[in-house]
Amino acid sequence: MAVELCLLLLLLCGNTVSEVQPLHKPPPGTLDFGFVPAKTYDTNAYHEPGPIGILFRLVHSFLYLVQPNSFPQDLIQKLTQQKFGNVQGDYQKAIYYEIGFIVPAALGLLFVLLLPLVGLCFCMCRCCDNCGGEMHQRQKKNADCRRGCFATFLFVASLIISIGVLCAYAANQHLTSQVRGAKNLVHSNFKDLRIFLNNTPGQIDYLVSQYNTTKNKALSDLDNVGPLLGSRVQERFAKEVRPALDAALTMAGAIRETKEALENVSVSVEVLQEGTERLHSNLTDVKIHLSNTLSDSACSAAQAASTCNIIRNSLNQLNINANFSGLPGVSTQVAKVNDVLKIDLSSLVQKGYAAFNNTPDLVLNQTRNILSDIKNLLDFIGSNITSFTKMLPVQKVLADLTIYLTQSEAYVQDYFPVVEQYDFYRWLGCLILCCMVILILVFYYLGLLCGTCGYDKHASPTTRGCISNTGGNFLMAGVGFSFLFSWVLMIVVVITFVTGGNIEKLVCEPFEDRTLFKVLDTPYLLNRHWRNYLSAIVLKNPEINLTFEKVYSDCKENKGIYTTLHLENLFNINEFLNISMYTEDVSLKIEHINVNLSNIVLLDEIGKRNLLDFSSSGIDGINFAAYLTEINKSVTKVDLLSFANDLEARADQLPKGALENALKGHANSIRMIHNQQVVPLEQAMSTLNQSIRLLQRTSSEFMVKVRNVISAVDAAQFLISNDASLVIIQETKKYMDMIIGYFEQYVEWVKESITMEVAACKPIANVIDTAVDIFLCSYVIDSVNTFWFGLGGCSIFLIPAIICAVKLSKYYRRMDTEDVYDDMENGNNGYHKEHLYGIHNPVMTSSVEQW
Repeated sequence: MAVELCLLLLLLCGNTVSEVQPLHKPPPGTLDFGFVPAKTYDTNAYHEPGPIGILFRLVHSFLYLVQPNSFPQDLIQKLTQQKFGNVQGDYQKAIYYEIGFIVPAALGLLFVLLLPLVGLCFCMCRCCDNCGGEMHQRQKKNADCRRGCFATFLFVASLIISIGVLCAYAANQHLTSQVRGAKNLVHSNFKDLRIFLNNTPGQIDYLVSQYNTTKNKALSDLDNVGPLLGSRVQERFAKEVRPALDAALTMAGAIRETKEALENVSVSVEVLQEGTERLHSNLTDVKIHLSNTLSDSACSAAQAASTCNIIRNSLNQLNINANFSGLPGVSTQVAKVNDVLKIDLSSLVQKGYAAFNNTPDLVLNQTRNILSDIKNLLDFIGSNITSFTKMLPVQKVLADLTIYLTQSEAYVQDYFPVVEQYDFYRWLGCLILCCMVILILVFYYLGLLCGTCGYDKHASPTTRGCISNTGGNFLMAGVGFSFLFSWVLMIVVVITFVTGGNIEKLVCEPFEDRTLFKVLDTPYLLNRHWRNYLSAIVLKNPEINLTFEKVYSDCKENKGIYTTLHLENLFNINEFLNISMYTEDVSLKIEHINVNLSNIVLLDEIGKRNLLDFSSSGIDGINFAAYLTEINKSVTKVDLLSFANDLEARADQLPKGALENALKGHANSIRMIHNQQVVPLEQAMSTLNQSIRLLQRTSSEFMVKVRNVISAVDAAQFLISNDASLVIIQETKKYMDMIIGYFEQYVEWVKESITMEVAACKPIANVIDTAVDIFLCSYVIDSVNTFWFGLGGCSIFLIPAIICAVKLSKYYRRMDTEDVYDDMENGNNGYHKEHLYGIHNPVMTSSVEQW
């Protein structure tokens, strides 16, 4: 009880954490609390027997063959509750379950009773010269075959007995070596328990200290309330404000572009008007000069007349085509746009941007007092947690448990030499049993060796050699010791078989598949007044569903003992660590945050008036059709370069002379006019075309765009002025959820840590596994079962070995008498082997003895 209570106290600080339900949605940010400090346990509660494991598995298979029945859970429960036998058929069920042990045990007891009796009768029978005791061998024709078969069977039986005694000896040595090594295993378990006790306070301190991580993160976000809360508020309005201000800024740029376009139109028109006048004058001069040249007498000649007429008829094409002198001016529009540009609309829009971007600083300045109160509250929560953990008597309980653990370890260390001493006696007794079998085997092997090596098939039974006779005597000695020792061996085999086999089937196998825990968890089994025994012992409440199986499974998975033992049913510390109460206080503080954004002005009346003035600048009144009509015309009626090239080509058709040269000179003059006057005019027309079309597009959309910009700015300003309080409340709620979410993360982390990491009870499961699975089952029972399995095989095969040894010794020992007779047909007197003639002549033998 002390252990459970201590572990409970060690984990008190997490109880509230495990019960508090989340009040809000999980926060977007994730806190890193690190890892709960954990020590590495030395005990490895797993035993690998090594090569002898093959024998262990063989014995397990044999036991399953002998006892294939499932675990008798109902019978064990009735027996524990002292209700066994109350129901008719319980004894039959028990006998049916144990029949696999009862039958072999009965046969073993019959062996124990009959074999000494048979040996006594056999001895007395041989003393009366019966049962092979007569030193006379009947001669048979298949004597060699019989001798070989008996020797083979005896050798095979001896080999099997040898294997059995080796198995028994290996099991005996394995048990001793494991018992000697168990001291380190026990020490390892005590060391893990001590680590378990010593590490738990540090884990609790770590959990408590990580509150500072939560608090520091909350304080950091509170210090950054401007960037966090202010930026959130700003982003909510940004969907309306930024497009409106961007449109206003774009409109400011459009005003400047409009001014540039108007100026380009004004300049281009002036350039075109002046250029066309000059071009008209130059083209007129060229026509006059060409007319004079064509009036020359050379054009009257028959070869030049037609060419000159063609040139004379094309002179009308040398004239301007576009007339820019009648285009209306744009000076009025330019003046109005210049008046609009006297007010820097871009600067006004930038002021709106700056005012809107200043929202985080505005929030920060207006929440300083409330943030100070929240910080003080967080410090108060941390001091409460720290002070409460100091109130727990953790160190005192730990000191008491450490003393108890030290005393237990000292007790085990003091009595472990006694265990080793008794194990030595056991080892010595088992070794003596093995030596008994080995002594019998020595006689059998020596008998086979001497008998086989010393046997002479040509010697008569009475003249057999000393070695052969010694072999027969060894065999009979082995038979004698077999009768002396076999019943002792079988007694040990029966006792260990019944004990070890039942422990394996009723303890080890149920422990492995956890059926044993289900029996222990049977309601009212260990105490007729308690439904759940473990919960009654640990929690003082037998109605709580705390089972041995669940506790063992949780400890096997290295879960925290707080969750494993359901210690939350003993203590409730919500009154000390009520996180929900603290979070409500924090929520109330945060809800008092009130931010006033009425000072934000996106675009003042001057800026709006400026936009309206621009829309009424008269750009839409420009006669764009007149401009486009002239712009779409060419500068001259004919392409001067083409005209010059054609003129030069026709001059080449004239006879060589002054006329040809004069026409070519005029062509060059036309080219010069094109390059110096027409090309610049075309460039000016292109500029005018771009500017006019830009103004045309702009004028068609100006009024709509200006109204839209002003409407967007007014809508955004209205949103800030009227909906700011609602948006601030909503974003403050999200900000509050984020701050409180840090505490909920701390709560969940502590809950998970207590469940899986704090006071992880793996050492407790290791102690149980060490005591039952490793020491009892793997070390002791597997070795004991392997010992009786090997020794039992030896005992059983001693019976055929006895029979074969008795039969075989007759062929090795020197006989006192033998079968002889006279063979009259051959004229010989003397003995003849029965295997040569196949007859038995007792009369002849009797006469020989008298002789």
